[in-house]
Parts: sequence; C-alpha cells; structure tokens
Amino acid sequence: MGARSAILAIPPALFVADRLTKALIESRVSAWESLEVIPHFFSIVHTQNRGAAFSLLADSDGPMRAFLLIGFAALVSVLVAWMLAQSLRAGSTQTQMLRIGLALVLGGAAGNLFDRVAKGSVTDFLLFYIGPYQWPAFNLADSAISVGAGLILLDMWRTRHVQART
Repeated sequence: MGARSAILAIPPALFVADRLTKALIESRVSAWESLEVIPHFFSIVHTQNRGAAFSLLADSDGPMRAFLLIGFAALVSVLVAWMLAQSLRAGSTQTQMLRIGLALVLGGAAGNLFDRVAKGSVTDFLLFYIGPYQWPAFNLADSAISVGAGLILLDMWRTRHVQART
C-alpha cells in the first residue's frame, strides 16, 4: 500500500471505528450511565450531545439548530475533502503531516455528521476528570478531529519556519 492509499484509507477506517465504538456504547451502556475505568480520572459514560463541540447550541430548539449544525458540518467536510484531494495531486508540495491531519479531520467529521443526520445528536462516551474538574465527554471522532487539527497547525508552524529560513 502506497502513502497515497494509506492516507485515503484513514477517513473510511476512522468512520467505521467511530461507528463501531458508538454502537458498542449505545448497546451496552444505558443512557447517562457512568462506568468508572480509572478511579478519579476516567469513566465511560453514555451521553447524547445535541449541540456542537462542548455542547454549544445543545439547549437551542427548532429546525435552525439542526440546519446550522448539519449544514456547517457538511460544508466543512466538503472543504476538507477538497483540500485533501488537492494535497494528494501529483506535484503537490504538501507534507504527509498535513495530509494525515486533513484525513483525520475528514474521518472524524464524517462520523459525527452521520450521527447528527441519523439521530439528531452525537453519542459521546469518554469522560476525563480530576476531582470536581472535568473535560466535556467526547468520542473517537472528536479525538480524530482534535489530533488532525493539531497536526495541521503543527504543519503550518513548521512550514512557516522552513519558508522563513529560505
């Protein structure tokens, strides 16, 4: 498998892994149930996020919320897919780090977009906390989007420094 094929395999593989993990949680953990994995640090929970990242717009009602969330996610997915395709074209000078970052963002966005269209909410199940302080629950797709965005930012920073030296 070549580098191009490996990059192209990331979004569908991530989508499948995201669907499988969410289906596992949905079928084995009751809604709002919490299973402590590492005491005082990490639990598996079953939550449904009707909003965007960090439950933004979760309390909003009406068709505009769904239209905005689904429309924005679809638009971003199309843009990221186009950017990934451009980066994989022959003669492209884009780095593997950027390509992997874009592929991770695309796969994660597709996973959450599927949930939003199919159910109107996204299943979140990973919860990290220390004492009373906790990070909002998230899922595999969210993790991929975050790691992918981090790689894209790191690539931008690294290529800026390379260009500054030339």
